[in-house]
Amino acid sequence: MSEQSFSGGPPGTPGGESPRPGSARARIVGALLAFGALVGIGAGAWHVLRQAPAVSPEAPAAPGPAAGLADAGAAALAPPPSVQEGDSRVRQNMKALSSDPEFAKWLGVEGLLQRFTTAVSNISDGESPRMVLSFMGPTEGFQVVEDEGKTTINPSSYERYDPVARVIGSLDVQNSVAAWKEVKPLADRVYVEIAPPGRSFEQTLAQAIQHLLDVPVPPDDVEVTERGAIYVYADPQLEGLSRAQKHLLRMGPRNMQLIQNRLRELQSALELPLGGH
Repeated sequence: MSEQSFSGGPPGTPGGESPRPGSARARIVGALLAFGALVGIGAGAWHVLRQAPAVSPEAPAAPGPAAGLADAGAAALAPPPSVQEGDSRVRQNMKALSSDPEFAKWLGVEGLLQRFTTAVSNISDGESPRMVLSFMGPTEGFQVVEDEGKTTINPSSYERYDPVARVIGSLDVQNSVAAWKEVKPLADRVYVEIAPPGRSFEQTLAQAIQHLLDVPVPPDDVEVTERGAIYVYADPQLEGLSRAQKHLLRMGPRNMQLIQNRLRELQSALELPLGGH
């Protein structure tokens, strides 16, 4: 039996194809993979949005002397917050969600709102959110095991994502809802800047969650094969998954099941449409 590894950290780990050696988470709140954790928190935001009167970010101010309507219109047309404003508000309202040191590290990253909205949008489209969520990625290299002519993913490669799964399980529900009552308006304003025409946040969130729920949980010993300078899945069903789905897949069966179970709870509790539509 022999073991091979490759270096390069997040850019060469889950999502898409794997280079060969030498080349790259009130109701339920919180869940999703590295990028999963952020989608779950976003679902908490949408739960708050569903409970309170919402102002469509694209609706113009209604005519009339009522001050409340004028204010609503102004808010709808407000520009997105600056990176500094958004980060400060997010950290202030979300620091009590978890005492896990890893969560504190996540909150220390610049551009939290921009990263969150972009990641949700990417996942809903099946694209990799790696560029905006690289801070959640592992630093250890991906490894495979070769035994009797069969190459499988080394379990240690899955263990690299245990901290992400641990943080997802540590998020405080009540604090999450309270935090998003404060942060949601900022997130809405940022999302409008990247939303495709006619697509609401609810639609995007529902699509992102369903996209990840569609990923089959593989056996512990997932076989891969070499294709030129990269590793690909031997199972065509797995290899045919989107880049976003492969990110979740490569977190390993145990971490996948934790994340998908939370996502199903969210999908039901938030009454999101099944199938993401």
